[in-house]
Amino acid sequence: MENLTVTNGDVELSVRVGGDGPTIVLLHGWPDTSALWDDVARDLRARGFRVAVPDLRGCGRSSKPTETERYAMHELVGDVAAIIDALDVERVTLVGHDWGANLVWVTAAYLPERVERLVALSVGHPTAFRSAGLEQQLKSWYTLLFFHEGVGEAFLRKNDYEAMRHWLGHPRVEQIIEELERDGQMTTHLLWYRANIPPQAFVAPAPVLPAIQAPTLGIWSSGDHALGEAQMRDSAEYCASGFRFVRLEGYGHWLPLEAPREISNEVVTFVTTS
Repeated sequence: MENLTVTNGDVELSVRVGGDGPTIVLLHGWPDTSALWDDVARDLRARGFRVAVPDLRGCGRSSKPTETERYAMHELVGDVAAIIDALDVERVTLVGHDWGANLVWVTAAYLPERVERLVALSVGHPTAFRSAGLEQQLKSWYTLLFFHEGVGEAFLRKNDYEAMRHWLGHPRVEQIIEELERDGQMTTHLLWYRANIPPQAFVAPAPVLPAIQAPTLGIWSSGDHALGEAQMRDSAEYCASGFRFVRLEGYGHWLPLEAPREISNEVVTFVTTS
């Protein structure tokens, strides 16, 4: 794959691009980098798609601003727009997991002319997520820790990364720990939470976004300990051009790693038939 550097102001984003055909952009979440998508991207390229996989701001080989406000959602949407511009296409299929899913929802809402199709893994529409009730709030308890500077980092490092090794459930946890301890990423990754999920979000009204105009696929897995089914299933209410819900049985949160073939199959089917 070709390594492309995309600029948005003073932020440089490292993007890997390869393949020929319709363009699909894959966005990772916390605590990952673009490596999350390696297996999915390889399969999509082999099946006739051009695939772009960035390290998002604060992560991997991309710029890592240290100011919380630099991770506000409008800044992150600007990064996605810059990536699409650099790919020299008008519209793309946006696929996101975890924070990447949140970002594709917001990008599709505010830049509908750039998003041909939308695929969200694990995290539903922001309004559906915030309207999912106490069950989802209890699953999201850790965001309260992550919001506080120094506290989130200390929690993740405590007792030789006990939380990461025994609570997180990441299939590549040792590689993730090593990556987060490089170039200040233990903090810059958490700035996504600090800029966008303040504690007040637990009691504030759900956000109101423009309706999603792109046909949308939502994929949720029954073993996801951090996200309930309702917040993804109910995302249909906010999709003006149709919403397809896929429930995968038995997998945990990290679907691109745990079920890469299933994910690429769903994406290819959705893109070629919708």
